[in-house]
Amino acid sequence: MRLTLAAVGSLFLVGAGQANSDFLVSTDWLEQNLNNEDLRVLEVSVVPGKFERGHIPGAVNLHWHTELVDPVKRDIASRDNFQALLRKAGISEGTTLVLYGDSNNWFAAWGAWIFDVYRVPSVKLLDGGRDKWEAEGRPLDVRPSQYPPGNITLAERNDALRARLGDVLAVAEGRTDTALIDIRSADEYNGKIFAPAGVQELAVRAGHIPGAVNVPWSSAVAADGTFKPVEELRALYQGVGVDGSKPIIVYCRIGERSSHTWFVLSKLLGYEVRNYDGSWTEYGNSVGVPIANPAGTVWGGT
Repeated sequence: MRLTLAAVGSLFLVGAGQANSDFLVSTDWLEQNLNNEDLRVLEVSVVPGKFERGHIPGAVNLHWHTELVDPVKRDIASRDNFQALLRKAGISEGTTLVLYGDSNNWFAAWGAWIFDVYRVPSVKLLDGGRDKWEAEGRPLDVRPSQYPPGNITLAERNDALRARLGDVLAVAEGRTDTALIDIRSADEYNGKIFAPAGVQELAVRAGHIPGAVNVPWSSAVAADGTFKPVEELRALYQGVGVDGSKPIIVYCRIGERSSHTWFVLSKLLGYEVRNYDGSWTEYGNSVGVPIANPAGTVWGGT
């Protein structure tokens, strides 16, 4: 007989002193609850094919580059397409969702942001993601997971969670009192490099949006990929003047790493945060916008 979450209790445990457990589950808790019928585990990884080579038993794969986005225009998946995807995964009203992925949950956090945009409740991240699960020698399965169709009905988008080009331009030009956090590496922020090596999405300008402070996304995680304790996280952002007293916009290159920081600031610290998913590939390719480029790197030169 399969147990329900109600039967075993709904406490989602994380490490002692760790960030808000309402939005995180531990690897121990997840392994103990894989057979709960009102739980659905979803993998959103960066590397295509990783799921097929082995995944958490019962997990459903969500392809970030085809299923969570509009296939033609640059946008997140439409309400109808996203709803159909979730129903196919067996997700119904009241299903608790646990997302995980590789690269310290980069795209799993991005998936969580999209779920939040569509106002889906009970969405959590596996603290430490796929890497921690594997490092601890927990079970993996290569069999595809199939479920009866779900009945979830999505709400309309919550645009308050999303920043646009005009919103960050207002910050750059000093027309709005909003904190802006660039979560890319210091070399990207300072304009030394245009993007990490090997990526396809590029901007023709280097640097950052004026007024942005730099807190690389990786500053928020411990060596094993789990989130640092909440007091450490709060101190980390207070160190650059971000304390939640005013709205925050986060950005990166295409919006996935900034979703990780969005999750930290919004879900774990409770701040008012928007994710600018256009990020540097939109801003750095826009004509006439102000740019801070301390390194002075120029497209086509050194």
